[in-house]
Amino acid sequence: MTDIAEIPLKRIDGGGDTLANHAGKVLLVVNVASKCGLTPQYEGLEAMYKQYKGKGFEVLGFPANDFGAQEPGTHDEIVEFCSANYGVSFPMFAKADVTGEAKQPLYAELIKAVPEKQGPAAAFRERLEGFGMSPTKDPEVLWNFEKFVIGKNGDVVARFAPGIEPNDPALLGTIDAELAK
Repeated sequence: MTDIAEIPLKRIDGGGDTLANHAGKVLLVVNVASKCGLTPQYEGLEAMYKQYKGKGFEVLGFPANDFGAQEPGTHDEIVEFCSANYGVSFPMFAKADVTGEAKQPLYAELIKAVPEKQGPAAAFRERLEGFGMSPTKDPEVLWNFEKFVIGKNGDVVARFAPGIEPNDPALLGTIDAELAK
């Protein structure tokens, strides 16, 4: 398996980054979108970031336009939207695919590390299909706002379905447990 800490990443401002630059922290990696029914999760993600960042925690946002073209904006438009509507201050990365053949290498490794989602993924998939949408098949990222937790040691420790809100007890319990290590 590839060391995910060394995969080159591009920040939304164009700068380079890797997960190694966030070493020793608990990370919540989330694929985000500005025009999704789940977009209000930005508010909870920002609240979580502010609550836990002093304890060695970061939210890392990865805009993706993979699902229903729900992230059509440019990098500048995404930054403006997130700032103006949700006060997002956590690190954001360049828009890139999180599914399919062109998926960014980080997401390929996250999926490989934890192929199964916690939470009501099947019910969420059925709801999307009921709206005439075409969600992905497992183990791919199901939709916007799927969440991966990476522990302080760099291991991917959990994966949560998109409908799991940032204040969900299972997600918070996983983060608290990792922060306590």
